[in-house]
Amino acid sequence: MNLPNKLTCLRMALVPFFVAALFAPFPHHWLVAGVLFAIASVTDHLDGRIARKYHMITDFGKFMDPLADKILVLSALVCFVAMGYAEVWAVLVILAREFMVTSIRLVAAGSGKVVAANFWGKFKTISQIAAIGVILALQYVQELVHLQLIPAFFVGTLSSGYFFTLIGHLFILICTFFTVLSGAVYLKQNFHFIRNAK
Repeated sequence: MNLPNKLTCLRMALVPFFVAALFAPFPHHWLVAGVLFAIASVTDHLDGRIARKYHMITDFGKFMDPLADKILVLSALVCFVAMGYAEVWAVLVILAREFMVTSIRLVAAGSGKVVAANFWGKFKTISQIAAIGVILALQYVQELVHLQLIPAFFVGTLSSGYFFTLIGHLFILICTFFTVLSGAVYLKQNFHFIRNAK
């Protein structure tokens, strides 16, 4: 297994530790979760870059890299639903899109083809990572308030906690839009795999 593929596997291995940090009641757990998520996100950038630069692109990487992204992102979003930082319907829409894309990849694989992620798929991933990163950062600030390490404050007439939750929901809506858009583009570009499936 080459280095890019090892980085992809590392990203998947970090997911349970990230989820555990989100729900663990120890001080600064939001910071720990954010650091783990950041490390996992960096591996997403590095594995593809190294694979392209050193000609280490493999079918395993083409398939597992986007799958590792899905596992990381969906784990975070499902946790956010449980914690009240994301709407159920938005995460279900994102989940449905990912199932659709994975199904197309499986159909293509049955024909001996490997469908790699396109530009819109990458942009979708970036928007999702950005939304998750914003929520993690804002909730860590709010945790600092709860720990009384910084004073409680308001944004206009809204408490910081309520304002941060609204911002988080807004970012989730934005990434949901790009998720649906990328899914539509992906379906259009690869519909022939479904049409020609036997």
